[in-house]
Formats: sequence, C-alpha cells, structure tokens
Amino acid sequence: MTDRPKTPLLDNVRSPADLRKLSDPDLSRLADELRAETIDAVSHTGGHLGAGLGVIELTVALHAVFDTPRDRLVWDVSHQTYPHKILTGRRDRIRTLRQKDGLSGFTKRTESPYDPFGAAHSSTSISAALGFAVARDLGGAPDPALGDAIAVIGDGALSAGMAYEAMNNAGALDKRLIVILNDNEMSIAPPVGAMSSYLSRLYAGAPFQELKAAAKGAVSMLPQPFQSGARRAKDLLKHSVIGGTMFEELGFSYVGPIDGHDMEQLLPVLRTVKARATGPVLIHAITRKGKGYAPAEERADRGHATAKFDVVTGEQAKSKPAGPSYTSVFSGALLDEAARDERICAVTAAMPDGTGLTKFAGQYPSRCFDVGIAEQHGVTFCAGLAAGGMKPFCTIYSTFLQRGFDQVVHDVALQGLPVRFAIDRAGLVGADGATHAGSFDTAFLANLPGFTVMAAADEAELVHMVATAAAHDAGPISFRFPRGEGRGVALPERGEVLEIGRGRMIREGKGVALLNFGARLGEIERACEALAAQGITPTVADARFAKPLDRDLILRLAREHDALITVEEGAIGGFGSHVAQLLAEEGVFDAGLIYRSMVLPDRFIDQAGPREMYDAAGLNAEDIARKVLSVLGVDSIGKRA
Repeated sequence: MTDRPKTPLLDNVRSPADLRKLSDPDLSRLADELRAETIDAVSHTGGHLGAGLGVIELTVALHAVFDTPRDRLVWDVSHQTYPHKILTGRRDRIRTLRQKDGLSGFTKRTESPYDPFGAAHSSTSISAALGFAVARDLGGAPDPALGDAIAVIGDGALSAGMAYEAMNNAGALDKRLIVILNDNEMSIAPPVGAMSSYLSRLYAGAPFQELKAAAKGAVSMLPQPFQSGARRAKDLLKHSVIGGTMFEELGFSYVGPIDGHDMEQLLPVLRTVKARATGPVLIHAITRKGKGYAPAEERADRGHATAKFDVVTGEQAKSKPAGPSYTSVFSGALLDEAARDERICAVTAAMPDGTGLTKFAGQYPSRCFDVGIAEQHGVTFCAGLAAGGMKPFCTIYSTFLQRGFDQVVHDVALQGLPVRFAIDRAGLVGADGATHAGSFDTAFLANLPGFTVMAAADEAELVHMVATAAAHDAGPISFRFPRGEGRGVALPERGEVLEIGRGRMIREGKGVALLNFGARLGEIERACEALAAQGITPTVADARFAKPLDRDLILRLAREHDALITVEEGAIGGFGSHVAQLLAEEGVFDAGLIYRSMVLPDRFIDQAGPREMYDAAGLNAEDIARKVLSVLGVDSIGKRA
C-alpha cells in the first residue's frame, strides 16, 4: 500500500458548508483530491469503488450548490456514496467502511443527517425525494424547514418500474423536484433494454440538445407576441429531430445531456436549476464508472465491487478458497442440466455474473435473459415462460427476491406454475450488511400453497437440488444457497433427483436431535465434536425441505429423543415454525418433548465479517453447543445444572 495522497484542500473540509467558500477552480482541484482519497480508502477496506469514482465531480458540485442537509440529497442504491461520506464529516472513519462497527457501505439515516434516506436496493430515490418535496410543501419539518429534494439515479436503475411510477406521480403533482440521471451506460453489468438504447440516442444527439437549450433562452428574449409562435416552432423542431423526450412527456423539464465530469458544465447547470426550477426537473449527466483510476476503468465491471487492493497496480488481495463457491457450483450444475434439456432457460435481474449466469449466457445465449433491475417483471416473465412450456430458473439474490413478492404470490404460486427459484446469497452476507442479508425467503415462500422449498446444506446438495428443480413440474420450487465458498465436499458427477419432502440422516445419537435446514450443517457438526468431549452425542439430520416437511423423519426424531432443536439461517416464521406447527398438531408436546428453534434474531444485524454476524445471530457452533447443553440441563463442565 502506498502512503496516503496529499489533499491540502480536502484537509480543510469538515462539512459541505466549507465547499461553498471555494472558487470554481478550487472545486475542480478538490474533486481530484477526493478521487485520490476515495481510491486510497477503498484500497484498505474493499468495497464498491467504480460507482463512487464515477460521481466524484457530481458529488462535489451538488454539495457546493445545494444547502445540504437542509436540502435533501437522496442517492439511489447509494453504493456510490463513499465520496459523499468523506465530504459530510465522516472522513476520519472512512477506512472503517463495511467493517464491524464501522461506516455502512450505503446511506444510513442513523449514521448522519446528510443521509436523509437509507438505500441499498435500486430505483427508490425518485419516490423518496418526491415524498420529501411534498412533505416540504405541507410543512412537515418546520425546524429546520425542508429545502430542495434532489434524487440521484443511475441509468441502470431506470430499468425498474418503480422509477417510472415515481416520475409519473411527480409529473402529475408538479412539485419542485430535481432528479439527476447519472448515466454511466452501465449498472453492475452492461446495460440492457430499450431504456439503455434510448439514453444512448439522446447522448448521440448532444449537439441538438445544445441547440435546444439555446432556443429556450432565445425564446425568452423575444417580444411577448412572438413568444408563443417561437415555442411552437421549437416544439416542432424537437419532435421532428428526436421524436420528443420521454421525460418531458412525463412532466419533467429535461436538461442535458451534460458532461458529469466537467465542473464548468455541472456548476452552472445546477445553479441555474436551483435558481429557476418550479416543477420537476431532470438533469441528464453523462459519467464513466471507475473514472480516473485505470485499473477500475479497465475492468469489465468498472470496479463495481473489489477486495482490498494495491493502489499502484490495482491488484486485489486474494485468499485461497477451501472449496468452489456455491454460485460457481450452481452455474456448473445448471449448465449440465441445460445440456440435456433444451427447455431449461435462465433469467437474472441485472446480475448475470453475481448469480453465476455469465457462462450460461455464453453457451446458451437464446435461453438466458437479463431483464435489468426489474425483479417484479423477471418473476412474471418466468411465469409466462413456464406457462408457455419452458423450464425457467429465476435466479435472484434472496434480498432482491423480496422486490418481486407480489408476483411470486399472484403470478406464480396462485397459478401453480413450475418456476424454479434459485436463491443466491441466502443467510448473512458480511460487509454489505442488513440490506443484503438473505433472511426472509424461507418464511415468505414456505407460507405459499403449492410451493416446494429446499435449502442446500453443502455444495453437493446444491447440485442435487438443481437437478430436482429441473425435474419438478408439479408447481413452483425454490432452493437457497449462501454466499461464498463451499465446504469442500466431493461433488457428484451428475445431480440426483431428490424425493420431494424427504430429508436425510447424518448421524445417529441419543438424548437430543439436531435438525438442520440450510448451510449451518458444518457448524452443527463442529458443535457435535465439542459436545462429544462431554459424552453427549446428538442425532443429526438434514431436512432438505421446509415444504413439504418430512413428517416421518421429524416425528421419529421427536419421539426417540428428549429434545429436538432445529437450526436455520432464516427469520422467525420459517422452517422452525413449520416444524413447531407439525409437532403441535401431532400432540408430540404432550409427551414432554423439549423443542427449540435456532433462527436469525428478530432484528437487523449490522455489517461485519460473516462469522461475526453469525456470532451476533447466535448461530455458530459454540451457540449450538450451548443450546444443546441448555435443553439437557447440563452446565459447561458436564454436570447436571
């Protein structure tokens, strides 16, 4: 790692108010220092580098022109806000990003008054900013009074319907609202869809946009009798050259495109909009993800997510994995199934690499679909594919599947359509924190009639579950698997189709039974090793299915043991709740069974290393061993309590 960069201007910035004392040339120099500081900080912590580098100048300009935090600045997704955090009094903590007890990698209301709205999922900024604008006009925060509402949204986020719902509402309400379209021609993956093509055409028409801006100014200088005719002529010209702008049809005044890295363009435009805007305005700024740092600019994802790295070379720190990642195992298993069944297709929502579908897209391009940041559409698209006779794998992170829940219920489950849900990033995910944790999918899917819900205990089980899902045509089916590397178990040459609703015994014991659902099996086995030293030998089983439950297995465990403990990395209301319901209905508790469920606690768990997060959740081996001792009434030295 190199020494920290020299930042004489940035060293004197304690808050955005200090920016407003600087000249425009100094603001440009400050942006250069901010870029260097951001690169250095992320080299120590890892994180989302490219997005922040793409908005350096925009961040400086917004804070220099607007009166934040009185003016509410709402960032979409907000993984691009590391520079914003540096300028808003958090520079002294910037090298704690995404670490335990450190700064969040996203905006967070409890962290700073400069973060008026938390965001880590996409396409929410315009809705939230419109809410601030209406609250301002209704007098919602009189002390201090709310100022302007500014949303910064990326072009990738415009592939989600929520952004258009918000723009449609904003145009109808005609409130003063400022939207910055940060158009870097790339979200996480290369852009897809008609919106990307539309923005590219607007950018290509930049000379006309300059003519249009000049025409607006010229009209205002004409004598009043001539102004209406000139406006009609201007509108005719506008429609004949570019067919109208969609944003203006939605009720926004459109400004741009402008160079989002040129302070000589950014500052005058922002100042003019601040001085003159009455209704909703959209400023279209062209930026480049990873701007100003060659290793990021040269990467395919422009440095979207990075480990710690050397600033000079850009080389990232790498650890030797114990086994292949779950995502790569899923990818290989799906390719294997697709080679044998041409009806198998795959759908992702703007995460082809993160969900392991890049190889699938390369091998079967006509059967792989990236729908953009549009999980709702993606789920219903899969429902249509299934109704049309295909075998769609809807491949989405657990945290993002939440966005398509209504479609899962209404368009898939209610119609009994055989959509296969491959749920990546199940459980706690480390540095991305609570916003990206896969906590709730088991609870909300297992409550839906006709759903089959599985969870892989290891990477070999994941291969079997891919095969099981591919063969399952009796309704919707899901399987979940965690982020990161597997346990290093041997992989089968080909996946085995599992019997639906049938678990497996791992080891026979006595006294207490541990029933696993998901990827905590390794921790259960470590707990058993510790307990063996005290003469305690629990029975261990892997449920595989949360729905339908393996009734025979569960009732056998309950009747042959004094205590039964379920373990899962999901929220209350999931697997353990279904087991409890079964036991209650069968009257097992009347026989004196002690039953406990180990689940994620009823709170959001802040970012830390994955093991630290599971420590906080109480789901590591030591916690499992303590739970066994507790239900058996044994203290830590093996004596009866």
